[in-house]
Amino acid sequence: MSSAPGDSGVLGETAGFLAGRPVNPEDDSYYDLPEQSSELASLYEHCVRAIRHGLRFGTHGLPLIGSGDWNDGMNRVGIGGKGESVWLGFFLCDVLKRFSALAAAHGDAAFAEFCLAEGARLHQALEQHGWDGAWYRRAYFDDGTPLGTASGDECRIDSISQSWSVLSGAADSKRARLAMQAVDERLVRRKDGLVQLLDPPFDKSQLDPGYIRGYVPGVRENGGQYTHGAIWAAMAFAALGDRERAWELTRMINPVNHALSEAGVAIYKTEPYVVAADVYALAPHTGRGGWSWYTGSAGWMYRLLLESLLGLRLEGENLYCAPCLPADWPGFAMTYRYRATVYHIAVTQVHGAPEGQGAAVTLTVDGVARSDGVIPLVDDQGEHQVLITLTMAGS
Repeated sequence: MSSAPGDSGVLGETAGFLAGRPVNPEDDSYYDLPEQSSELASLYEHCVRAIRHGLRFGTHGLPLIGSGDWNDGMNRVGIGGKGESVWLGFFLCDVLKRFSALAAAHGDAAFAEFCLAEGARLHQALEQHGWDGAWYRRAYFDDGTPLGTASGDECRIDSISQSWSVLSGAADSKRARLAMQAVDERLVRRKDGLVQLLDPPFDKSQLDPGYIRGYVPGVRENGGQYTHGAIWAAMAFAALGDRERAWELTRMINPVNHALSEAGVAIYKTEPYVVAADVYALAPHTGRGGWSWYTGSAGWMYRLLLESLLGLRLEGENLYCAPCLPADWPGFAMTYRYRATVYHIAVTQVHGAPEGQGAAVTLTVDGVARSDGVIPLVDDQGEHQVLITLTMAGS
């Protein structure tokens, strides 16, 4: 089955379940061959069950981290079943918000309201127990010790809690901006051209976050640039309208820019034409690329460029374009193919809007002005001209 944004028909497709014994409480995992259950359900029902299953919270009202969330290297933070993830709280807020709208469109008003109520409760818990004073914490250990706090010896700040406070839209707006300012000040390494995932790295602390500490400090998730997380930081700056920092981080992440000189090649030591999962952050290997040909980060890099920076967003048969461009760009042009139809899109950026106002946007499709900002997609097998003008503040 396949789908595109706005195509809800796929939710009616049926699929089976996998059947297997539950993992024992004292075990982290087991290896077995699951069976195919005879039970079938729609993809929508699969989603509902997955969300309900994920709504498991600890004493702070935050999602349980279990043996790892996005960062599976933190596999012992909640190994006792009580540890909680602040990052996962923001991610779950985003899931609940998006699925509420989908449930409402699906005619399931009760579950739509349930998602909204759970999201509101989780938002309160995040603001009460996730905020550390200048940025958001990362997690809580089983014993309630916070991780990602200014008072800690290691991992005082982790970028993904800050990025997802923005990307989820769940955080207090002032706090979210302060959090990203902390990322800029503490994790963006301009001299070395990299963005750390966390800092300081895990090394000698009595707290045991898991196998992440098995990596040398400054390598991979343990305080290196984990490119997946660095891309989320760039996306968050773009979402805040901070175009200069969004593009600055994008240029740092771009592997080509690590190999613009013979000296750069000698430092980076890996292919400059594919995305590397990680870049080392501490001497004697600062700036060295790690695991390359990393498709996960490459996929997010594509979304950063296409959606966050060039501003394309597809919803069903409507295309939106809200670019976030550097101040010195005059614009850009692209060709967008919709089935057998081609849309030629030209974006022009000019200056002259009053200071303090957002960008003024004008859009025409085949010479007809569109005040709603929508490029309606019609598969008439022809060619269409789209002109977009962004009028920015300043001269």
